[in-house]
Formats: sequence, C-alpha cells, structure tokens
Amino acid sequence: MDEAGIVQALAALAHGHRLRIFHLLVKRGPSGLPAGEIADKVGIGPTNTSFHLKELDRAGLLRATRDGRYIRYAVDVEGMRQLLTYLTEECCEGRPELCGEVFAAAECILNRIGQGKFKGHSAGSRPSGKIHPMALALLQKLNYDASGLRSKSWEELTRPDAPQLDFVFTVCDDAANEVCPVWPGQPMTAHWGVPDPSLARGTEAERAFAFADTYRMLNQRISIFISLPLRSLDSMTLQNRLNEIGRSRVDTTARA
Repeated sequence: MDEAGIVQALAALAHGHRLRIFHLLVKRGPSGLPAGEIADKVGIGPTNTSFHLKELDRAGLLRATRDGRYIRYAVDVEGMRQLLTYLTEECCEGRPELCGEVFAAAECILNRIGQGKFKGHSAGSRPSGKIHPMALALLQKLNYDASGLRSKSWEELTRPDAPQLDFVFTVCDDAANEVCPVWPGQPMTAHWGVPDPSLARGTEAERAFAFADTYRMLNQRISIFISLPLRSLDSMTLQNRLNEIGRSRVDTTARA
C-alpha cells in the first residue's frame, strides 16, 4: 500500500460509523458478516451501512464475497497489515522485540509437521530475552509444546557445538536488511519475511488476530517446504523453489 493508499485508508476510518463497522468485522474475523447483520449490530440503516461498506472496501480495508443471495463482508487482512506496518515500522528507532515471536512459532511448526524429517531451531539478531505472551497463548491453544522455547541470539547457532544446519530461513520482514552471520557448513538460505505481530496495535482481539495470521502464513510456507521432493531436486532448482515460497502470497501449492 503506497502513501496515497494509506491516506485513503485512514480517511475511511476517520468516521464514527465506519470505524465501528471496521472494529466489528475485525472482531468477527475471516468469516465476516452480511450487510444486513452489520447494520443491525452497529445500529444504522441499511442504506448508510452499504455506503460505509463501499468506502471501506474502496480503501482496501474490506473484502466482499457472495454468499448465496447475500454479500458477506470481512476485513482484508493484507490491507490492514500494510496499514499497521506503515504506522508502526521503525517503532522505537527499530528496537522493539524484533520478531522473537515469529521465530518461536516457526520453530514449533517445523518441529511438528517435519517430525522425523527436520528439527527446527529459532533465533534472532537482537533477542528481547522473552517470548511474547500472546505467541505462547496461541501455540498452547493449538496444542504445541512451548515449554522449551526461549529467546536467543542467532550467534548461538554459529558456535562449534551448535547443531548442523541444512537450511536457514529468515522470517522477519526486517531480516532481509540484516547482516547475517556466516553459517557453518554453508546451509541453503532463503528469506520468507512475514510481519512481526508484536508490532500490531489496537485492541487485544486485533493484536491476537495479527499473531494468528502470522502463524497461518508460517504454517502454509513450512507445509509447502515439507512437501518438496528434496532428494530429486538439484541445488539450483531447490534454491529457486525456496525463494518462490518466500515470494508467494502463501496461498499456493508446492509443485512436484
């Protein structure tokens, strides 16, 4: 979303009715609501509701899908993420928790779906020393064993006694601009940037939504990676596939 799009999104939200509609749909989540139900819940007429929904849709904050005879409206997660990222990037001079929660979630996902095939390890460039409570709550809700998670520096993985790494994926949006260490053994690397959910602002439900959406993106990308026929791909082809996963909108399917 460029600056003009940001201005349009903020202008769309700078109205009481539209802000209440948007907040309602954020709480509702991906399933959304039909226009009639939105009108009833926010207490304005159907005509006004339709007008405000169109303004939010035009600003890239909602998506509309047909559900039988009705149009169902839901928050456009990508548009909301871009708006939040624009407003919060470089927060505190670029020194917030720096994606420790993203790394921890990726470690848990890889260790579950790659069990017997991969062992995941997570680390960051400037660890905060703790895992965000919302990240822990989400992982525990999804029945992950988070007891062994801790915030740590990626320098731990470059030591002589560190586990051997075959693949290294940077997953924080900021990590593409970081100077990465020289990894022992020259593992294959790729950048799979996702937004840092700890930078999300808003209500508790909105922030929890950001963590859940980051989890969804990581889970899809790691699932695609796990399904790759690694033994039958040469190094160049495999590297191209890893890069494609990072560039994808995480709604694709891995090709054999």
